[in-house]
Amino acid sequence: MLKKKHKAGFDLKPILIIIGFLLIPLIILIFYRISTSIIILIPISVIALIAGAVIESKILFKKWSTVLFLILFSFILSFLCFLPGSHESIYVFENHIENWPYWFLFVFVILTVAFNKEKIIPKLSEGITLLMSVAIIYWIIAHGFYNTSSTFLKTIMIVGFTIAVFSIINAFLNIPLTRSFRLFLSIWSSIIMALLAIDNIFVVYQNGQIEDSIFFLNKFLIGLQYFLLGVCSIYIAQNIMMIIGFLPGNDRFFNKEYFKDLKVLTNDHVNRYSDRQSNLVLSFICLIITSSFFILNFYYNLLPRNTAIWLVFFLLNRIVYFFNTKK
Repeated sequence: MLKKKHKAGFDLKPILIIIGFLLIPLIILIFYRISTSIIILIPISVIALIAGAVIESKILFKKWSTVLFLILFSFILSFLCFLPGSHESIYVFENHIENWPYWFLFVFVILTVAFNKEKIIPKLSEGITLLMSVAIIYWIIAHGFYNTSSTFLKTIMIVGFTIAVFSIINAFLNIPLTRSFRLFLSIWSSIIMALLAIDNIFVVYQNGQIEDSIFFLNKFLIGLQYFLLGVCSIYIAQNIMMIIGFLPGNDRFFNKEYFKDLKVLTNDHVNRYSDRQSNLVLSFICLIITSSFFILNFYYNLLPRNTAIWLVFFLLNRIVYFFNTKK
């Protein structure tokens, strides 16, 4: 008996290629303006930022063909930024060129998160929460927030510090990972990621662009910061969205729709957190490595604070995740 042929899905690739060819005159004009401009419209730093996101998406998608298709799709959609804004009285083409790579990155990251929800969600575990908790303690100390005179900020820091210490200790205890406990640890991890992400974005752009630096080492460090920001942008976007989802909006202010979305979001938080106990040896190794590195970095300023944190996330997160998946 012959197998029935499945109906072919709607193929976007030919349409995207045609649109891409139609955009060639605009692309030529853009690059002409970039080459003749007296200011740098698209810095190398932004290219490093996009490169980080693209390389990380390759790990998620596995195939370069899928990544290239998503790049093409995001590239075409990014040209929407050249449409005049509703409050734009004078159209300045160069301003739109400066915003263009960020539009591309935004579309690319959002689509990557959307298409890889099931791959990104299961990446949290007690070991990764341990890394995040050590990082947030280092972040608080490195910033010197404990010197604040504000009672409100001190209260928040005491609460956060307590939860962080508990999350570290929890990686060594055999506490059952119930649904409620996993929800708590997932939300805590998202809050840490959101705080560190906002700080990282602020610090990275405060440092300026690669072209602004004279020395090679400074150029390398700035480029590394942008690259790591690009790599982590996918997880930053996912975690921020998973926090914002708890906030009610004008059209879903604690109504039936809000509680329906809340139930889905709660399930996502629970499902993305592993129900397996952390390996004690791995947790101990991670604690020693991260603590030692952050202490050395605090006293000797080997790397900028944000670079040290995200470099640890970039390297050790992969080690923990690889160990957990092979376990």
